[in-house]
Amino acid sequence: MFVILVYDVGENRVSKVLKICRKYLNWVQNSVLEGEISAADFKRLKLELKRAINEEEDSVIFYILRTTKYSERQTMGIKKGGDELFI
Repeated sequence: MFVILVYDVGENRVSKVLKICRKYLNWVQNSVLEGEISAADFKRLKLELKRAINEEEDSVIFYILRTTKYSERQTMGIKKGGDELFI
């Protein structure tokens, strides 16, 4: 599956959340990661994030695409991260 992850977490948890996410996905820009991930790794990622965030204050959103066949990314402004990895 292809996942786009967007997070908004407290300042003191940002580096920890980013470190966890980068183990599984590719960094695109501030608070946004994407990439192909297996169902098992997706489960691990969610478990690790659940331990790292404060569910009363933080937010993590997963956009799950079964296929990227009909998807397209358009960027305006400066490019950050690994957009060459988008399929």
